[in-house]
Amino acid sequence: MPIVPVCAPAQESRYDIHIGHGLLSACAPLLAPYAGRKAAVVADSNTAPLYADTLMAQLRMAGAQPALITLPAGETTKCPEQLAVLYDAFLDLRLTRKDVVIALGGGVIGDITGYAAATYMRGVRFVQVPTTLLAQVDSSVGGKVAVNHPRGKNLLGAFYQPELVLIDCATLATLDTRQIGAGLGEVVKYGCIADEALFTKLEALSPREALMPVLDEVIARCCAIKARYVAEDPHDHGVRMQLNYGHTLAHALENGMGYGTLLHGEAVSIGMVSAARWGETLGITPSGTAERIRALLTAYQLMTDVPECLTAESLAASMALDKKADGAKVNTVILTKIGACTGVPLTPDQLRAML
Repeated sequence: MPIVPVCAPAQESRYDIHIGHGLLSACAPLLAPYAGRKAAVVADSNTAPLYADTLMAQLRMAGAQPALITLPAGETTKCPEQLAVLYDAFLDLRLTRKDVVIALGGGVIGDITGYAAATYMRGVRFVQVPTTLLAQVDSSVGGKVAVNHPRGKNLLGAFYQPELVLIDCATLATLDTRQIGAGLGEVVKYGCIADEALFTKLEALSPREALMPVLDEVIARCCAIKARYVAEDPHDHGVRMQLNYGHTLAHALENGMGYGTLLHGEAVSIGMVSAARWGETLGITPSGTAERIRALLTAYQLMTDVPECLTAESLAASMALDKKADGAKVNTVILTKIGACTGVPLTPDQLRAML
């Protein structure tokens, strides 16, 4: 079973990512630190019927006292109103700072649960159990937790590291093809920004059916790449911003289409191709890179074109509100080649023109 360590020195945090098949049914030894404590398991209406009983049985075996909190499924759940629901549930359970909150689900559940854990009583113990590919390779690792605001994605958030991440690759068997594709968008991102060998491997393993037998190995590689960024820049002030490749446009797309219309990984897929084209226009990204990325994403059955219903004007205005904006410019991640990238400040006018 692969174990990927994560160290965030600036936050005095160190934890392990455990990756394996069937881990959810055999994780009681890893949950032993919560013996005698209350454990609030937060899942959504899709994930709770599938995995909550198994996880809660493991928690009881570990000596913990679990309780299930179920939220509606979907991106619209990641909002201040549902955050208040979690706070009320924590208070009803009389959770203390010595108890633990466990996120069981995809990126939405991980993000809102993590933000609730970070802010309830100024911080309670937190564990991530991601059940989607996107959450396993990206959002469950690194401590970025948030909820959405009507004017932008993830605008209300914090940096709050989990104590433990448990990745059971067997949960991917219950995902539909669209959810798998969304996760593959983030997998491709890691190859684009930091690992040319991974990108080349993904090209060799397309279409996606060829990738599935080695997906646990790919998940471990993505987690290791992200762990390296987190160790170097836990608060996202420098090199860690490279993980936002494709996200400047992606967040604007999600907001413009209405949260939940596009899955996050689908929006990132479009954003990566667009960012590569911007880089070619600016003379930073080698010619032909955008087409190479587009071809791989197309082979993995992902979207690569900006929906026609969205205007360049509206997208540029949304990008100007991005968390990475600095004054009048947006810090945009641009590839210098496959496997390497840099940050380039762009004005909304420049982004509008390239869109």
